[in-house]
Amino acid sequence: MILDLHNHSVKSDDARARVDNYCRWIRSRELPLDGFVLTEHRQFDAESDYRSLEDDFGLRILKGAEVETDYGHVLLFGVNEDLVASFNFARVDLPIETVLRSSERCGAVAVPCHPGRARVGMFAHVKKGGPVEGVRIVEVENGGSRGDEDARAKEFAATFGYAGIGGSDSHIVSHIGRCATRFLREIRDEEDLAAALRDGGFEALRWT
Repeated sequence: MILDLHNHSVKSDDARARVDNYCRWIRSRELPLDGFVLTEHRQFDAESDYRSLEDDFGLRILKGAEVETDYGHVLLFGVNEDLVASFNFARVDLPIETVLRSSERCGAVAVPCHPGRARVGMFAHVKKGGPVEGVRIVEVENGGSRGDEDARAKEFAATFGYAGIGGSDSHIVSHIGRCATRFLREIRDEEDLAAALRDGGFEALRWT
């Protein structure tokens, strides 16, 4: 099963994509995606219901979040009420240890994204403050990366033994499907996704 794990809709303050248009783009372009995850900035969108779009387009539409920590941006998968209550998703200076510890306690998975990027990537902070205990997966293919950012991400992931995922980091419709993650098992919901990330059996993909 192939899922694009990092995307933003109009729910995020800097994105212009509607979820229904993502679905139409995927189908009209015959992209090899079985679904995608919406990782809205500094929030978890518990209200939106995309089940009718899933039925209409035959796609899995899951929800996560992207939060901002003192070690860069972090994707959260398997978000539930307990995790939402654990810390303020809207903060831009969350201690990464809090995010990692709370995610593990609540059954979610925290994944530093675009780690090779300056300032908002984890590895720039690792060089200054050292590695962080509890990181097991990082994003190594990011559709919004420039230059050698993903190459640096892969290098650091190899150095620290992290597994790697892929996501488009799309903010506009035409960017979805640039990167994704292939799983060896079916992903039915957010809990399945978190379990699959914990168990392994996935690889990062890039098409453009």
